Parts: sequence; C-alpha cells; structure tokens
Amino acid sequence: MNQVDITLPDGSVLEFDEEVTVREVAFEIGPRLGKATIAGKVDSKEVDADYVINDDVELEIITIDSEEGLEIYRHSMAHIMAQAVERIYGSDEVQLAIGPSIEDGFYYDFDIPENFSDNDLEEIEAEMQEIIEEDLEIERIELSKKEAVEKMKDLGEDYKVEMLEELEDDAVSFYQQGDFIDLCRGPHLTSTGKANAEGFKLLNVAGAYWRGDEDNKMLQRIYGTAFPNKSDLEEHLDRLEEAKKRDHRKLGQKLDLFSLHDEGKGFPFFHPKGMVVRNELIDFWKEEHRQAGYKEIKTPVILNQDLWKQSGHWDHYKEDMYFTEIDKEPHAVKPMNCPGGILVYKDKMRSYRDLPIRMGELGLVHRHERSGTLHGLMRVRNFTQDDAHIFCLPSQIEEELTGVIKLVDRIYAPFGFNYRVELSTKPDKAMGSDELWDKATDALREAIEANDLDYKVNEGDGAFYGPKIDFHLEDCLGRTWQCGTVQLDFQMPERFDLTYVGQDGEEHRPVMIHRAIFGSLERFMGILIEHYAGAFPTWLAPIQTEVIPVTDDHLDYAYQVKEELADAGVRVEVDARQEKVGYKIREAQVQQVPYMLIVGDDEIEDKTVSVRDRREGDLGAKDLAEFKAEIVKEIENRA
Repeated sequence: MNQVDITLPDGSVLEFDEEVTVREVAFEIGPRLGKATIAGKVDSKEVDADYVINDDVELEIITIDSEEGLEIYRHSMAHIMAQAVERIYGSDEVQLAIGPSIEDGFYYDFDIPENFSDNDLEEIEAEMQEIIEEDLEIERIELSKKEAVEKMKDLGEDYKVEMLEELEDDAVSFYQQGDFIDLCRGPHLTSTGKANAEGFKLLNVAGAYWRGDEDNKMLQRIYGTAFPNKSDLEEHLDRLEEAKKRDHRKLGQKLDLFSLHDEGKGFPFFHPKGMVVRNELIDFWKEEHRQAGYKEIKTPVILNQDLWKQSGHWDHYKEDMYFTEIDKEPHAVKPMNCPGGILVYKDKMRSYRDLPIRMGELGLVHRHERSGTLHGLMRVRNFTQDDAHIFCLPSQIEEELTGVIKLVDRIYAPFGFNYRVELSTKPDKAMGSDELWDKATDALREAIEANDLDYKVNEGDGAFYGPKIDFHLEDCLGRTWQCGTVQLDFQMPERFDLTYVGQDGEEHRPVMIHRAIFGSLERFMGILIEHYAGAFPTWLAPIQTEVIPVTDDHLDYAYQVKEELADAGVRVEVDARQEKVGYKIREAQVQQVPYMLIVGDDEIEDKTVSVRDRREGDLGAKDLAEFKAEIVKEIENRA
C-alpha cells in the first residue's frame, strides 16, 4: 500500500505506511487527544472516529470538549432516546421524524398514538441508561437513494420517506445500533457505551408540527440535555432552574410590565410600568444615534404589494406577511423597514458630498409567526425594530462598519453584556451574483478583523440580499441571544436603481448597510427582564424610589420628599397604605424598587431619609439633598 500523508491544521505532516483511522491518528498525536476524539474532518468533511484514511488528506481532530464534538455527542444521544422510545412503545407504533442536536441539548419528534406525559420521561431515561450500558456498536451504513426509500417504506417510516424523496443525493447514510436504524448523515459516537449514563436528562414534552407547518400533523417532541460528565450536567440543570425563576413571562405579570391576551395572540400589551422601561430604552437609543450622526425617520406600516415584489421580500417572506386591499390594490403590512428607507433616499437627487447618509427608524413590523413558536416577548407577531440604513460610497464601507461596531459597544455597555460575533455568508436562496456576494463578505470580514474582534463563520446564514455580522449577547446565566446585526447590501441599490452624482458628474451606485442593535425592543426587553431577574438598574426601573411613611402622621413629609425628588427627574412614589412598615418594605422589594426611603419622627426633625437598598438592606440615614445627588448621578451615568 502507498504511504499516507496526513496534514494537520498547524501545517505539520504525519506519515503512515498503511491506511489508518481518524482515532489512530489522534493517538499518534497524543494519548489525551486520542481518548477525547469523537470524530474528525477529512478535507473539511466531518467523518466518524473509525473512518479509514487511505489517501493523502488534510485532517482536523474533533474532540468531545469542542463545540462540534458536543453537537455530535448530543446527536448520538437523540438516537439513543429514539431507540428507547421504540423499545418501550414498539417500533410498529412509533414513527420517527427528526432528532437534531440543539444548543445545550437535543430533541426528537415522534408520531405516536398516545401523547407522552412528563411522567413518561423517567421510564425513557431508564431505558436510555440500559442502552448505554449495553455498549452497542454504532455502525454507518450507506445505501442508494432507491434502496433507502424501499427500506424506510418497509419499516413504515413515512416521514423518513418524505425526507428521502426530496434529497438530490444518489447515496444516503444510515446509522444502526442494535435493532435500531435511523436516516442520518452523521458522524456519531462509535458505540452507545461512549455516552455517559449519568450525564443526561430528559427535560420536557411539547407539541411540534411536522416541519413547523400548522397544516401538518402535530408530533410529540421530547427535549433533553446531555454532557460528557455529570458535574457539567448538574451545573446546567442549576442554570435551568434559575432560568425558570427569571422567566420574563412570569416576571412581566408579577411586575405589571406587560400582558398577553387571546384576543391578540402574539401581540403584546405594554402596561404603564413596561412603557417606562420601553421609553427609557428608546430615549437611550435616540441619544446615542444623534451623537453618531443618524437622522431619525418614520415610514408607513402598510405599503403597496408591488414594492415588496421589487425588494424581493415577496419571494422570500410572502408566507410570513399580512395582506390587505386599499383602493382595490393589494397592499402588505411591512415585515421589514428597508424598502421604506430606500424610498426616502430616492425622494431626491443625492450627491457624493451628501454621503454617508445615516437613517435611523424605530419601525413597527409584523410577521406571521406560527402559533406554536410564540413565546412571550421573545417571539411575537409585531415588534419594533431599531433599524438604521446607511447609504455610503464604496470607499466609506470600512469606516461606516467600524462606526457601527463602536456604536454597538456603546449601547451594550450599560447592560453589562459580553458578546460574540458571527459572520454569516450567502444562503442557498439569495439574490445577486457570486461576485457581489464575495465583495460584500470580504468587506465585512475586513471590518471585523480591523476592529480586533474574534469571530466565527456561519456558512449560509446570511440575509437573502447580503452577508451579515451578528452580535450574540451573553446574559448572566451564560445564555446567548442574537440581537444586533449588520448587513452589507449591494443588491437593493441595484433593484431600486439607487444613485448618487459622483465627483465626475456621472451617476453611481451607493452601497447600503442595514443594521439593528437591540434587534427588537420587545425581545430586548424580554432578555433584560431575565438578565436582571426583574431588578432593573436604577435608570431603567419603572419606580426608582418608594417613600414609606411610618404612620399617617408622616405623610406630609413623605410627599415633600417625593416632590423634591420628582423635580430632580426621579421616578418616585409614596406608599400611603395603612399597612405596617415591614410589609411595605417587603412589597417594594418584591416589585424590585431600587431604593426605599423610610420617614418617621427622626427623619422629619433632621430633614433626612432612612435609606434601604433592595439588595443591601439598611444604608442608614442620609440628608435628603445628599441622597438626591447620589441617585441623580446614578441615573445620569446609567450605572
């Protein structure tokens, strides 16, 4: 046999006299790496750990502690769960749909005569542990598409048949463990025994329409989480328990911020306290954007259908849009703000001297999200995007992108968020030539690197009109949320024939940058509620100070304190109820009021207030003027 040369990511080359598996290469590099190897990438294609290399290749080892390794591990756990379900309920009674890995876990969708209950999960977990202990070999099987369809028909797996019939590949792969077989491209663990029987937990059962379409059958989805070691699982479960306590839907009701009603499913109702938080975010946004050179605009919610066809949204978003008829002409409720901003740009002739033009819009948009995907403020059918559109010269792209990145930093800073960056490239369904896409993608990459940001490439997840940079916020529980986005667009200026008069007196095409930082006000508020567990920083708190008189004899002084603080711009209330002081303090703490000012005889005599912090408790007596100065400074600094 010929010598096999394997090139590693660092450029070094390993030489073997004969064929070798991925895992054997890993052991050659080092025992620790070999033991941790879960799969590999051969010439950029993911393969199993026992994949045989018999030719010169480039190889990257995938270890179980890597992001890719965890995805493979969890996908294998999804197969183990599906096998357990078939064993318990019978393979003739269960049809398999899909079972992917997801962030921190996995799920599998089943078509089964009777719905699962949460009580069934314990029995399924026990069967999964049995399958792991059996240490069944996980074998990859490759069949032609025709053979695969026949096999799935024989097994009565209608969903798999539907998936296979849509594939264009002539050959497909299955993975088999014991008597269980599943359509899957892999890779997987080499045996069920490689999974940790104490490192997983089934979490809950939910309904899920096949392929997310309400016209399709409702399936049963079981969610689980899995880690290679028990301690990581326990830590994750603790975070999940904390997340339940922070659920923005419960806290939104408890703190009287917003409500959801069947009369408008997916359309949130904001209460007075919620509007305080919302308006503070808007004021902050407007202040930062004015300083960054943006001019605010407002565009209509409903526009003629022809506009959406011209923009491309008709082809890519039609199923998620709302429609109406005006003067016997079809119109659509906007799912995005971009076309409106374009019309404002086109309203008059532009010169190169005018560029860049930065237009900001807090625009209300509507999208027909499926009912099963709605989730509090996180997934709604109408929301306000903090959009902005920058029209610039090609020579201004890097400077404008850098300006956006710096603005993102300034806006996220008061909330204490760390974030990571992803560069998303051309999707399968995209407008425009590869040349323009490559040009736009390179420009975004250069801007990221020029600003010394670490980033990950997210292949194929760009917008249909251009690549994008996404900003993923990390909250106090370590969860990440995609909020900010920057999209570089050469397509819309072409479709709408946008021009400017250049220095040479000729018409030229501007470049368009789409960007949002909050993403949507609704979702950002939901994230903040959970991030702070409802205890907003003082500048955001609906009520910043509660004045608590000891008895009714102290009410007049309490209202004097309120008036002085209110005149300084502090949101302040007096609790005048005939309740005990301790009860009022506890109520204020439950409502997450940052400061409580208790006033009685001593405070009236000394012109002071007794200050309590919602977290630190009693801070002692302070001169009213001193407290006022401190809280005003805290609010102004957005501390």
